[in-house]
Amino acid sequence: MNAQDIAGKLTAGGYDKSLTHLYTAEKLGIQKQRIKESLAEFAALFGADRETRLFSAPGRTEIGGNHTDHQRGRVLAAAVNLDVLCVAAKNDDGVVRIKSKGYKQDDIDLSDLSVQEKEKNKAISLIRGVCARAKEMGYTVGGFDAFTTSDVLKGSGLSSSAAFEVAVGTMISHLYNGGRITPVEIAQMGQHAENQYFGKPSGLMDQMASSVGGFVAIDFADPAKPVVEPVGFDFGAAGHTLCIVDTGGNHADLTHEYAAIPPEMRMVAEQFGAGYLREVDPAEFFRRLPEIREKCGDRPALRAMHFFGDNERVALQAKALRDGNFELFKKLIVDSGRSSFFCLQNVFAASAPQEQGLSVALAVSELLLAPKGAWRVHGGGFAGTIQAFVPNELLDNYRTEMEKLFGEGTCYMLSIRPAGGVEITAE
Repeated sequence: MNAQDIAGKLTAGGYDKSLTHLYTAEKLGIQKQRIKESLAEFAALFGADRETRLFSAPGRTEIGGNHTDHQRGRVLAAAVNLDVLCVAAKNDDGVVRIKSKGYKQDDIDLSDLSVQEKEKNKAISLIRGVCARAKEMGYTVGGFDAFTTSDVLKGSGLSSSAAFEVAVGTMISHLYNGGRITPVEIAQMGQHAENQYFGKPSGLMDQMASSVGGFVAIDFADPAKPVVEPVGFDFGAAGHTLCIVDTGGNHADLTHEYAAIPPEMRMVAEQFGAGYLREVDPAEFFRRLPEIREKCGDRPALRAMHFFGDNERVALQAKALRDGNFELFKKLIVDSGRSSFFCLQNVFAASAPQEQGLSVALAVSELLLAPKGAWRVHGGGFAGTIQAFVPNELLDNYRTEMEKLFGEGTCYMLSIRPAGGVEITAE
């Protein structure tokens, strides 16, 4: 089908089932219009008569395991119903052309997939890196033209960059490899592109959650071969909405606060002859806690306590979801958030104690949601966003009160998306 054919089938309801699965029924109309606009943009840029296909890759939210991945621990993450939407068609030029809404077009000549220093920290490096890694892994990589648009909130901890990487990998998988590239392999392609081409030493959690979809538990004990386990749970039937609240705050001056966490945790691990806290026996740590305080200081000791607790909580959270025990799951979310506040200490920066937007958001969330909901810091912390699981009957009031504090449009109401990177097809 060409772009016009797809638009007609959208109008006739031919994609309704697929789109409801990805975006929820409440957002069906909005998403159909978004796709039609994207189809028109693609046709204007690359031609109206091309054999055209639709793809989507979601943003992600961290559910459990705050700052555990860099210590080879466990994390629980989930895809959300915000995504990078792609309209694409193969070409015979040996060139990948991607025009993202609001940005200039990026063109990649597939005859040269080497790292380009001038592309570091730019989206074009991610495209080149994903193509390069796919080829290294033995998959076919050919030219294609694509128009993309994203509603994954930048700076929200929902990982717009990982969604873009997964989108590129998903297009390569379906356009040239019959959809055979596994979600784990696509995630690894994205991480490779981000590490080696973009120049950011990220872990694998973001890409994995986007690629796999739904709730996913990941164990990084062996980071080269992470154990990825989808966690079956129907969030849509739980009677709750996932809210991400943007409290504002500037991350620019907080790099040193983030950067201090991994070395402080490793400092404790080294007292046991280990490189990472995952290799340390928690019982032995607590037995030697007085010594650890003396040698490393209180904050590293507390941060190690957070790691041991949150690493165990991830397994308990995943089990609670599998068992359908959402009440226990929410309790564990709150416990994780309190550990981040008391032990990990990433809710506000010690260097800027007058700025505590996250603390205010968490304190007010407790007043509004206890004992029915759950709340915690979201992502790296220090500034930015919190996460809340809000019972639907409390949603309107929660959103109103959060936006009184942080401004209109700062409380984003989301759902857990059951699918990762996919081709969107008609029924």
